[in-house]
Amino acid sequence: MNRITRRNFLRAALAATGSVAVSTPLQAMTRPQLPSEVTFKHGVASGDPLQDAVILWTRATPAAATAPSGPTRVTWELAADNQFSNVLRRGEAETDLARDYTVKIDVQGLRPNTEYYYRFVGASEQSPVGRAKTLPQAGVEQVKLAVFSCSNYPAGYFNAYQLAATSDDWDAVLHLGDYIYEYGSGGYATERAAEIGRALPEDSNGELYTLADYRKRYALYRTDAGLQALHAAAPFIAVWDDHEISNDIWKAGAENHGEDEGDFFARRAAAVQAYYEWLPIRPPRGERNPQIYRSFRFGDLLDLHMLDTRVIGRDQQLEFKRYLDSEGGFDSRTFGADLTDPARTLLGEAQRQWLQETLTASTGHWQLLGQQVLMGKMHLPVEMMTSFYRGGSRDTSAELIGLKAASLQGKLLSDSQRARLQQVVPYNLDAWDGYAVEREALYAQVKASGKNLVVVAGDTHNAWYNHLKDAKGQMVGVEFATPSVTSPGMETYLKMDRKAAADMAAGMSLLIDELQYCNLHQRGYMALTFRRDAVQAEWKYVDNIDSPEFVEVARHSVTHQLA
Repeated sequence: MNRITRRNFLRAALAATGSVAVSTPLQAMTRPQLPSEVTFKHGVASGDPLQDAVILWTRATPAAATAPSGPTRVTWELAADNQFSNVLRRGEAETDLARDYTVKIDVQGLRPNTEYYYRFVGASEQSPVGRAKTLPQAGVEQVKLAVFSCSNYPAGYFNAYQLAATSDDWDAVLHLGDYIYEYGSGGYATERAAEIGRALPEDSNGELYTLADYRKRYALYRTDAGLQALHAAAPFIAVWDDHEISNDIWKAGAENHGEDEGDFFARRAAAVQAYYEWLPIRPPRGERNPQIYRSFRFGDLLDLHMLDTRVIGRDQQLEFKRYLDSEGGFDSRTFGADLTDPARTLLGEAQRQWLQETLTASTGHWQLLGQQVLMGKMHLPVEMMTSFYRGGSRDTSAELIGLKAASLQGKLLSDSQRARLQQVVPYNLDAWDGYAVEREALYAQVKASGKNLVVVAGDTHNAWYNHLKDAKGQMVGVEFATPSVTSPGMETYLKMDRKAAADMAAGMSLLIDELQYCNLHQRGYMALTFRRDAVQAEWKYVDNIDSPEFVEVARHSVTHQLA
């Protein structure tokens, strides 16, 4: 095999691919220019790895108090070792205020399944060193992924990122969204922000609407030491959820966007632009297009398909409370008709067609869907839901859990007791449960193709492990959901202490047929290890998010073995 040396590569310049500089071994050398006086206070990142390419990212903040009107220049280097004794590629990049001084290089012509190290250099300062890795071409027997979601800065320190950064063997990090939150001071999960030193600064303490707003929020988040450490440790493959734009977004609006808050699509465009600027991502259709779904191939072992279940195709969410009458009765007939409307879509026609074609053509031993919301059927007894929405004082959950346990033990129940357990509804209509017909169509395709399906999800702030079964009760695949980095989970919504949350988690695993495991009260992340015969999920939890001093406090692991 020919050794890669510095002489094998020509120095790269900006190429005409939007605002991403492309480096290939075939480009002509440009006349070097001196780098600018910059700082690298937001760290470095790599992302969207391919077999022969990877995105490198930094922000080259002008060192002067008043930013220059012209371009800012930096040098970048890619090496075979973290001491940069064997520099394989060196180039220059320009950025300016129009890019919020972010820099992205698409380094191409690389070897598959290879670790590289990179850095950026200004006139007087050098960035931290980052580790990148290309995807394997063939012959891979294991893929190891770290999975994250829901990092809210005012809610706490990003210790889960810091914990994962201590491992040096990630093939990639999957971020399933809510990388930032759009709320202002006094909004969601900000109650203790000042107390723990995570208050939003004056220039970013309002709700986000404009491009400048979103940029400042990304800049704030990227000062977190844990997030910087993980970005430097492994390449990210990321997709947004709702809070990168606005809470409970759908294709034509959002729960957290009112008529008095300006043009929704202008807000969405600003958020999309800032996301593409600040994440090491290769936009599938350009940096102004909200189409973000795309695929990655880890040799012949794993095909990863990153989906958008939020922005481009989703029909507006159903709301359970709309089906309750003034006395708290539940209109099951209307609810059932609306829920099973075959026209309702989560993905949208274009993405659904792409996914169908992609799954059919994919040859990976495992098919992994990286997406935002829970796919498994999370159905709870109607009386639990109606009691919750009525704000009733009588909690019958323990009673219902006891009845379900008795039933599973073979004890006879009365007709009325069985009815209480059998009358169930989805508890979260924002998830795939609110788009049941489309989910069933996806399941049918997976079963027909014989694919080994794994789904990962974020969004809920809690950890989940579901068996995915179709309407006939046949197994289609498995789902693993990651807990949040900092955002509060079900324990907060239901005002439960740790013991009550643990008891509720055990009870929900009894009440919900597809649910095999859940954790309702701890923050952390999830590790996935794919091998030929099995996939292992391991949830890792931190003891606190109130300070950057923490320890790993618990783990839970499950293995799904192929038959």
